[in-house]
Parts: sequence; C-alpha cells; structure tokens
Amino acid sequence: MRQFRVVAFVLCAPLLPAVDVQLRTLDQSVIEQRFGRIQSKLDARADVLRSLFAEAGCATESWDEQRVSGAKLPNLICTLHGSTDRQVVVTAHYDKVSLGQGAIDNWSGASLLASLYESLTAAPRNLTFVFVLTTDEEKGEVGARYFVTHLTKEQRSHVAANVNIDSIGLAGPTYVWASRADPQLSADAVAVAKTLGIPLGAMNVDNVGDSDSHPFVDKKIPVIDFHSLTSATLPILHSKKDEPAALDPVSYYNTYRLLSAFLAFLDAKAN
Repeated sequence: MRQFRVVAFVLCAPLLPAVDVQLRTLDQSVIEQRFGRIQSKLDARADVLRSLFAEAGCATESWDEQRVSGAKLPNLICTLHGSTDRQVVVTAHYDKVSLGQGAIDNWSGASLLASLYESLTAAPRNLTFVFVLTTDEEKGEVGARYFVTHLTKEQRSHVAANVNIDSIGLAGPTYVWASRADPQLSADAVAVAKTLGIPLGAMNVDNVGDSDSHPFVDKKIPVIDFHSLTSATLPILHSKKDEPAALDPVSYYNTYRLLSAFLAFLDAKAN
C-alpha cells in the first residue's frame, strides 16, 4: 500500500481571501520509487507512465491516448473531472534526446504527473485537471502543439491555465520561468511556497531553450513553467550527465510538495 497523508491548510494569496486547501501528500519514498522506474527507450517510457497512472487510480474512462501526426508515440492524457468545465492543463514531455537517459529532461517531470493526479484525488474538485504527457517536445513541442491546435475554440475557452513541468529535481530551489509566466499564477505560486516554507525562485530561460508552454502562449492561455535549472546546471541537459544520479531527492520531493499544493490551491480559489 502506498503511504500518504492528507494535508489541509488555510492559505491567503495576495489580494485574495483565505481558502481551504486539501490534498493527499505522498511519502518521499513513493515519489523516488516512481522516478526510479526510468527507461531509456521512448516506448518503454510510455509503458511505465501508463502503469504509473493506472496505479495512481486513473480509470480507463479517464484515460486517453492522442495520436499525434508525424510522431511515433502518442500524447498520454489523464483527466480528473471537476464540477465545472474550467480546466487546468498540466503538461510534461516524456521524450528525450539521444545522449544520456533524459532523467532530468524530462523523466523528472513526466514521472511526477501521476503523483500530482493522485494527490488531487483527496477531495472533489471544482476545476477539471487534464494531465498531458506530451510526445516529441525535443523536436519542437510537437505533441503540445498538436494538443493545443486540435482544441476547438470552445474547448480553448475553458482552459484557465497551463502548468508546465520540465527539468525539475536538480539540487537547489524550484524556479519559475518568470518572464513567460502569468503574473497571477506567479503570485499564487509564491504564496503557496511561502506557506509551505519551500524555496521558490525566478530563473528565466528565454535565450537557452523553449518548452511545451509555448503553444499555449500562442493561443493567449495563461501559463507558468516550473524547472530547476541555473547557468551552472544547464549543461547537464542533452548530455551524458543527464542520468538518475543527477537528481537531488530532497529538492525533487520539495518540488512535488509545492506543485501538488499549488494545483490544489488553484482549485480552491475557483470555488
């Protein structure tokens, strides 16, 4: 049996009334075990992610696989339905480059999505959360672009935000790509981090790469990217050093705690 505890706290974000946040927080051992199931081959990564979501409770009727034109592997999608049509789309790509195992970029993000889903199942939700494991991000955000461009105008109108997770778990704070992030989403993330006592910084990566949030920005959907990169650690990506040993377990678990609470807070605000 997976170990967890249910966390409830009252959080007051800037200019907002206090809200009651409820979520299930998994033990660090669970988060590490899921990361530890890393695979190098892309089809094997997809298989593990399917298993992780099944173990987290994502039932067949909530699971979808979106075939993406030009890609060998699909987008993998699990939907946690809320009481409204308003959606938060949580993205993380599961592909990798040829060098290294893609442990940080981006197995660290992809393998965490099932745990974030499981954490939110602690209580009925107001928002609908759509967890999308995207294919072929390294080839130009192919999976994310396909997902966004194949939403109807009405479907896009229901998307309140995109939360993108890419290259987390390196030693040190979690960072927000501040120059791209929606200001209110950034403020909310800061409020949650302060409440939990988890370090959160701002580190822009405009000139060194892109992410799956870009297609959402193109459609004027509010976004926020979370990562753990600095100028010192950036060379790990797309290199032979991108191996599981690069992960710092404490920083990774702090990022999980922050992200699960952040998503639950967005939901509580929507009440």
